[in-house]
Amino acid sequence: MDASSVALYNQLKAAQPFFLLAGPNVIESEEHVMKMAKHIKAITTKLGVPLVFKSSFDKANRTSSKSFRGPGLEEGLKILEKVKATYDLPVVTDVHESCQCEAVGRVADIIQIPAFLCRQTDLLVAAAKTGKNFNIKKGQLCAPSLDGGGVASGGLRELIPCIARTSVAVGVDGIFMEVHDDPLNSPCDGPTQWPLRNFEELLEELIAIARVTKGKKPLKIDLTPFKE
Repeated sequence: MDASSVALYNQLKAAQPFFLLAGPNVIESEEHVMKMAKHIKAITTKLGVPLVFKSSFDKANRTSSKSFRGPGLEEGLKILEKVKATYDLPVVTDVHESCQCEAVGRVADIIQIPAFLCRQTDLLVAAAKTGKNFNIKKGQLCAPSLDGGGVASGGLRELIPCIARTSVAVGVDGIFMEVHDDPLNSPCDGPTQWPLRNFEELLEELIAIARVTKGKKPLKIDLTPFKE
């Protein structure tokens, strides 16, 4: 990895109580992404949580070809570059093909591998060759489509706090969270995005959990026979 990537890795690894990868699921427009970056940074700065801003230039793994995908590689990277320059934030975004990695690596501080592509060897190798940190999302099962073909995948937004609380309690180093100012009207994956209106409240709770948990401390297990 290059020096800046090593420095970012060390910064995030040492983050207390945790670091955050957060932002809207997909780049809807430059105006929207800049607005989201402004508000998310303000909240995370206030609470002292290191932030890597996340948004995708293309959502290529869609339930339907009619689904909204984003502005594409060239325009999307220009927007993310503006986020970096304006708000002094590292950014993370997805790649879907090996040929995208070099261009994305010139802008993104972290390259993200989508869950459906987590075992594509050539893609992982290409991402590694950029010298940037990369986040490999865990593989997942596909939800069944509606008869005749669905147009969108679902999600259970109400489970986001439960998963986040559990993760912090066991001592994770960082949290990935998609955040939107109007999730019901998001053109892509609205049910999986947490409302910006409730973002600060949830972060405050997670920080409180992190302060009291011993999840990051190893528990010494005594296997000697118990005696009365």
